[in-house]
Amino acid sequence: MLIWERNTCVLRVNNLQAHYGDIHVLKGISLSVHEGEIISIVGANGAGKTTTIHVLSGLLRATSGEVHFLGDRIDHLPPHRIVERGLVQIPEGRQLFPSLTVMENLEIGSYLRRARIQSTQNFEKVFRLFPILRERQQQIAGSLSGGEQQMLAISRGLMACPTLLMLDEPSSGLAPLIVSSIFRTIREINASGTPILLVEQNVFNALSVTAGQFRDPFHR
Repeated sequence: MLIWERNTCVLRVNNLQAHYGDIHVLKGISLSVHEGEIISIVGANGAGKTTTIHVLSGLLRATSGEVHFLGDRIDHLPPHRIVERGLVQIPEGRQLFPSLTVMENLEIGSYLRRARIQSTQNFEKVFRLFPILRERQQQIAGSLSGGEQQMLAISRGLMACPTLLMLDEPSSGLAPLIVSSIFRTIREINASGTPILLVEQNVFNALSVTAGQFRDPFHR
């Protein structure tokens, strides 16, 4: 893992163990994410990257170990309580509501009280990051291109006012030009003050953006 900068600790994971039935998937994972950082978890399929994110999100219970977020232990909390505290996951495969419009998907992201209060500002933020979504507000999410769906998934997460944003394989299934755009936006989100935990199979992109040196292979 590469560290962009170090400041106050936002997320701290100690000796995390997790199983799927009899299969021991996570074997003593420890990591930390500080203010201003992008931390990348890289590895091949089956290495436990997504499992790590699921444990942090509360979707899977750890067998042992501890997860501390903003100084409080959260590994015993249900997923919705973890989101309320500001730890927000952008899942692999986008997991949108395909029969709802772009606007309705974004509104679902702002269901928390503190997010509803800031919804106007958050709408402007996501439309600035992804101008195409402003044009597609009334379009059904399932009819969007793969890249537009990924933009919407990230935007829905941002509508929840995350203190820390976790992205699971944001480049999966996307064309290289779209991947370049998505990773530039990830850097912009981080530069605006949101620390990021990134799970990514594409090692070049993950480590480049983590180091703050993402290079667009199509830019000359």
